Formats: sequence, C-alpha cells, structure tokens
Amino acid sequence: MEPPTSSRLNSRKRRKDESGPNGATDLDGIPPKMSRRSLGLKEPAPFSDEVEIDYSKPYVRVTYEEAMRGTPLDRPVRVYADGIFDLFHSGHARALMQAKNLFPNTYLIVGVCSDELTHNFKGFTVMNENERYDAVQHCRYVDEVVRNAPWTLTPEFLAEHRIDFVAHDDIPYSSAGSDDVYKHIKEAGMFAPTQRTEGISTSDIITRIVRDYDVYVRRNLQRGYTAKELNVSFINEKKYHLQERVDKVKKRVKDVEEKSKEFVQKVEEKSIDLIQKWEEKSREFIGNFLEMFGPEGALKHMLKEGKGRMLQAISPKQSPSSSPTHDRSPSPSFRWPFSTKTPPSSPANRSRNKSAVTYDISEDEED
Repeated sequence: MEPPTSSRLNSRKRRKDESGPNGATDLDGIPPKMSRRSLGLKEPAPFSDEVEIDYSKPYVRVTYEEAMRGTPLDRPVRVYADGIFDLFHSGHARALMQAKNLFPNTYLIVGVCSDELTHNFKGFTVMNENERYDAVQHCRYVDEVVRNAPWTLTPEFLAEHRIDFVAHDDIPYSSAGSDDVYKHIKEAGMFAPTQRTEGISTSDIITRIVRDYDVYVRRNLQRGYTAKELNVSFINEKKYHLQERVDKVKKRVKDVEEKSKEFVQKVEEKSIDLIQKWEEKSREFIGNFLEMFGPEGALKHMLKEGKGRMLQAISPKQSPSSSPTHDRSPSPSFRWPFSTKTPPSSPANRSRNKSAVTYDISEDEED
C-alpha cells in the first residue's frame, strides 16, 4: 500500500529539519535529473532518507526495450547497485560508471551495507560504514545512496525505492546460504550485468599490505605513528628502527658507489681523450720531423742545393773540349813587385813561355 502523499513532493529535495552529510541545514533544492549531471560534480549525492519521493503516481516498471529507447526527463530509469565498497578504488568507480550508462536516462541508486551485515556475511572491513558511505557519496556517477542496504533484495525494498533494474557483475554471488543472491532478480528480468575490472579489488589491496607488512610499518613509524597505534611490540619497534638505519647506511654506500663510478667513468673518458689528442700530436710531430730531417727531407735537398752552389762558385765550368781552339795573343806576364826577375815557372811551361820571356826582356830594355 502506498504511503500518504500529502507531504510528498514531485521534485527531489532535502528535508528542512535535517542537516545534510556535509552540515547543510538549509533547504537544498535538487534540480531535475538531467541537470544533476553537472551538479553531481560540485556536491555529494544525497542519502535516500533525505530525498522526498512523490508516491501519488503509481509505481510501474519500465521494460528493457523502453529503457533502451529512452524515457522522458521526468521519468528516468531507476537503476540500483549495491556493495560493500571497502577501500573504494577504481574498480568500484568503473562498475558504477557502467551502471550509470546502462540507459540513456538513468538515475543511479547505490546501496552500501552496514558493518554488522558485512562482518557477519563477508568479513571484517578496513573502513567503517560511515567512511564507506562517504566514499560512495563522492563518486560522480551516484545520484542517491542507501545506507544500511539489505544483503538480499526483497520485493518490498524494490518497491519502496521504485527500482527498475539491478546492476551487478554476472558472476554468481554465493552468500547467506544461497548459490546466487541475485537469482530471483535475474528470473524477474530486472538484472542488468556489468563487467568487473581485472587487476584491482579490495582483497588485492589488502593482500599487498599484508605481504609488505614490515615496509608499511616502518613507513608509518617514520611518519610519526607510535608503536602502540600500530600495535607493534617494543622489540619489533627497535628492530624496525634498526632496519631503517641500516637501509639508510646502505643507501648512502650505494650513492657513494654510484658517484665514484661516475667519477671513474669521467676520468676514463678524459684520459682516453687526452691519449687520443697526444697520439694525434705525436704523429703530427713525427711527420713534420721526418719531412724536415728524413732521408728525402727538405734539409737534405737544401744541403745538396747549397753544396752545388758553393762548388759552382769555387770552380767555374770549363769550356767543352769539343769547342774549337783560337790562338790568343800573349798577354804580359805577371811581374813580382820590386824585382826584375820573372816568377819561377814549371819545367813544362818553360819551353812554352820562352817567347813570352824574351818579349818581356826586350820590353824592359825599351823602358
């Protein structure tokens, strides 16, 4: 039976006498569904008990074909998705994004189970229920949040929230003594499947923390958390501090090794460069030396040329033997100063110069 409609409104709004999750006390008018897309980026989604619903209109579910064709703006397709949403991560956000985009005009309602239900049926959570509610509220794809959502969806719950379809991944979810808690939803034709995001889940994140427990304990101790807050014994606290110091020493030694390797590498590069330059200069010097002082060097040619010029200056060239001889008139003989005698001559030249001597004597007599 429908509840009274005198105090119900057609549009979504917050109640006046209750404050919102962020401390809002005034009436917060919520624009129509399509305008909510931009508004959702500025404030968190409201809780279901803060939203007024007009129960004057009968609850008539839309079919899958009608939902795919698109419904009027004032009649969005109401899709419900539930979960624990512990350590809210990108896999949760992607699932809600898929649920939001199942149909052209979708109003997404997200149910979050309480700590009591979760601890009984699934296990202990890292985040408490209020933290999980707040995390889902601030997801951009969510239009409304149901706190303390039921573990199994009943027809009464579906009718109360006027749900058209339930979105969840298609893998059978066995829990609470059932092989698939969504089996009756699938049989009623209200199930809309989504895809899981591989490689990320709350269990994976917890596994990483447990696997690297020592690393995260040391990290938090270094950031100022006490051993009591981390539930670490006195001995383990000292052990972690000692490991931290050892790691710092190792890091310093590694840094020194890297710097020394860089220094040695630079020295090797410079030494190789100097050796190459020295080899080039030495080859150039040796080449210049050989060019000047080698067997066929410039110095040898200079000496040969100088020797030739010196010999030419000392002994002029004789006339060729084949050239014709001409009789030359005898020239006056050289006379020694302060002497009337002619210089001695060799026996070979005496007979040849006999006439010349006679000529000289006769000339003297005339003088």
